[in-house]
Amino acid sequence: MIANKKEFGGGLVMMAGFWIVFAILLSPVFPGQEKKVNMLDYMDSMYNSISKKSAYYIPEIVKKADKLKGESFSVEIKVEDKKSAPRIATMLRTSGATVVEGEDKLKVSGDLGVVLNGAMADTEMAYNNNGEALLARHGADAKQVMFDWHNTLSTMEKSFTKQEKFTQSTTLNKAKTKAVETAFNYYGIEAQSIKDKAVLVVASLAGYVIYTMWFGFAILFMFEGWGLKLEH
Repeated sequence: MIANKKEFGGGLVMMAGFWIVFAILLSPVFPGQEKKVNMLDYMDSMYNSISKKSAYYIPEIVKKADKLKGESFSVEIKVEDKKSAPRIATMLRTSGATVVEGEDKLKVSGDLGVVLNGAMADTEMAYNNNGEALLARHGADAKQVMFDWHNTLSTMEKSFTKQEKFTQSTTLNKAKTKAVETAFNYYGIEAQSIKDKAVLVVASLAGYVIYTMWFGFAILFMFEGWGLKLEH
C-alpha cells in the first residue's frame, strides 16, 4: 500500500527520467574524431587529450641528455627474433650509435647524450602523432619504435646501475617512463589545454554530481512515498 502517492509518483517520474537520460548518454550521438560516439567515450577522449597536454616532459629530458654528451657507453641488447634485430639496429644507428649485430643480440656503443637525444627526437615525433616521419626514419610504425626504445633504454639503464653510475641510470629511467611511455600511451590522441575545455570540464563534473543526486533522490522519494522510513 502506497502511503504518499504524490511523493511516490514524483520519485517514479525522476527514476524514469534518470534512465531516459542514461540511454541518451550511452547512445552514439556525440561528436568523435571519425564517427559519432556515446558520452562516456566522448568524455574519456576529452580527458585523455587534457592529460596528454600536462604529460609533456620531453624538453626536460632533452636538457638532461645534453649534460650527458661525452659520456660513452657499451651494452648488449638481446633481441626477440631475427626480424627485430635489423630494425632496432637501424633505429640506433640513425640516433648516432655504433651497432654490431649478432645472432640474438646487438652490441651497442656510443655517446650517451647523443643517442638519448636521438631517442627523444623519435619520442617527440610519436608524441605529436607524426607516424609517417618515424616510418620514413626507421621503417617501423610509431608504437613499434617507442616499444623498441623502451626496451633499449631499459637495458642501458640496468647497465649504468650495475656500474653505479646512478645519475645516468636515473636520467635513462626518466626518459623511458616520462617520455617514451607517454608517447606510446598517448599516440593518436590530440593534446588539448584544459583552458580550452574549461566549460566542458566544469559542466561534466557538475553534471556528474547532479546526476548522482538525481538517482539518490528518486530512490528516496519512492521509498518514502511507499511508506518505508528509517527509525531510531
